[in-house]
Amino acid sequence: MNSLFANSELAGIAEKVEKGERLSREDGIRLMKSNDLLTIGYMADLVRKRKNGDYAYFIVNRHVNHTNICENLCKLCAFGKKPDDPDAYTMTIEEIEEKARECQGQRISEFHIVGGLNPNLRLEYFEEMLRRVKKILPNTVIKAFTAVEIDYFARTENLSVEDVLRRLQKAGLDSLPGGGAEIFSPRVRKHICEKKISGERWLEVHETAHRIGMRTNATMLYGHIETAEERIDHLIKLRELQDKTGGFLAFIGLAFHPKNTGLEELNLSRTTGYDDIKVLAVARLMLDNFDHIKAYWIMIGPKLAQVSLAFGVDDIDGTVVEEKITHSAGADTGQSMTKAELVNMIKAAGRIPAERDTLYTILEEGF
Repeated sequence: MNSLFANSELAGIAEKVEKGERLSREDGIRLMKSNDLLTIGYMADLVRKRKNGDYAYFIVNRHVNHTNICENLCKLCAFGKKPDDPDAYTMTIEEIEEKARECQGQRISEFHIVGGLNPNLRLEYFEEMLRRVKKILPNTVIKAFTAVEIDYFARTENLSVEDVLRRLQKAGLDSLPGGGAEIFSPRVRKHICEKKISGERWLEVHETAHRIGMRTNATMLYGHIETAEERIDHLIKLRELQDKTGGFLAFIGLAFHPKNTGLEELNLSRTTGYDDIKVLAVARLMLDNFDHIKAYWIMIGPKLAQVSLAFGVDDIDGTVVEEKITHSAGADTGQSMTKAELVNMIKAAGRIPAERDTLYTILEEGF
């Protein structure tokens, strides 16, 4: 073991990490409760380098939030609206087509679509949306619809999740994003998103997607009312499903933004940079079977995303272009970044910029 950490409270965990051994639930809780951020960061960076060398990935992508009308109206969310709300909207297929056309000639690798649970939209709307986007962008991966949306389509159409996924896959769906996972703890879900599907159902949807050949992402929303133990239990459930299917591409930690949400009454403050970095580093250590840990710069800001590259993170997401969900909850980041800005961020952090596609195939590197 590195002699620097011989006297650390985390010495035993550091020894496991250096040997490449899996960490236990107890190890994870100790890490999440520890204030020894530099030791945690050192260990996470060791794992990152083993898995990805000095590459730091980004993607040229485009986000579209097609509707903010939502039946659930979860307390954690500032985006969802009732149908009669003056700020409610639903994009037409033609409007989404126009968003796709704007991407032509820009070598967009991924078109990302998520929205609310709108009772006026049937499965045929989504199938047609996918077909038209794929026709305009035939070489672009369409990553769309959270597990919550997929479950909603299944219930409203009286179909199985697999049937829904196969129909959408046939229409052009390639991958699922990781949204809607929040924290799997029933205690937490009952308070922050009581109408949302259970953690077990979220895992079922992703397992089904993996079974039919889709790769997906995983997330965890932190910084609200969850405990350290609930964070670690969440990560372990993700790790267990990954052991079973190998279908997850990356884990993304999502920092909770309380402004304009139903949880504003709790006087929760925004997450600290310290906690953001620690969650990402601990995730890197616990999720030993995940190849990639992503810092979503939209959530934590570009500067902290850049720092996280020394704490186990190997991906800072992408150009994004238009993001409404986090910004509805008070995000003060921009809504887009240029490829040049992402490259400069990565180079300044001492990493090798690698433009990737959804499956982490490197399209261009070095710059």
